[in-house]
Amino acid sequence: MRHLLFFSIICLVSFHTYAQTESEAFKKKTLSNAHLSKRELKDDLTNYNFSKLLLHTDNSVIYGFIGENYQRLRIKVITVTRDSISPDIYHVYGKSMVMNNVDEFNGTIKITNIRKFNPQLHGCEDEYKYKGYKGEFILFGDYNFQENPTQNHSGVFKGSVRSDFFIDKKNIIQYNDIEDCSDSYTNNQFVGQWISYNGSLTKRCNWGDFRIPNSGDMDIGAGEFSPAGKYLKYGWQTRRDILISPESEKNKQKEERIWWK
Repeated sequence: MRHLLFFSIICLVSFHTYAQTESEAFKKKTLSNAHLSKRELKDDLTNYNFSKLLLHTDNSVIYGFIGENYQRLRIKVITVTRDSISPDIYHVYGKSMVMNNVDEFNGTIKITNIRKFNPQLHGCEDEYKYKGYKGEFILFGDYNFQENPTQNHSGVFKGSVRSDFFIDKKNIIQYNDIEDCSDSYTNNQFVGQWISYNGSLTKRCNWGDFRIPNSGDMDIGAGEFSPAGKYLKYGWQTRRDILISPESEKNKQKEERIWWK
């Protein structure tokens, strides 16, 4: 019996470590990019307010999954407020939806790293659109979003978030959409896990703008995000429908509906 208990604890710890490792590995891999400066700029740039970066993108193109079957997750960040005392902390309020279950959440993002990115070339046609800007940057933070425990199927989202921005010629922070013509373009990438309050469930849970980080074989799209056929039954059928018939008002209503109100 003691051996069985020990084995069960080891399995639980191993799974929990794996879930944490995914977000840590995501951050480590990004920060080791050869085109990313090794100089840490967090202390130099936290005087800027980064709130608008997470509010920039239309919710219809923010995609996410939860669990090993890539069940569709919708996330809507509704408000982001910088802490009045600690400028590296942001208070976030939003809602999540899995199937027809909608939960609200409150939590924080704590900035851990800001590095300057030195791109080789820009692939977009309008090469002078951002002329005179002061540089492109990558921000990393640790997020912890707590769903209301009185709601059904509630828990905590936690992990790492990457947000890309640039500083324009007027010294204003802007959401980095310079490479939005690229097939693989994405931003505001969240990588982590969802843990139920009773501790019985821990699930992989990632989302992002336009593409989902670490989505394995689920995203088969070339020019844009497209879910693989075997995952359509897990909430992705409406996304496939709009790719097939983009002019259909019925399909647009399903994908663009304001589900968080």
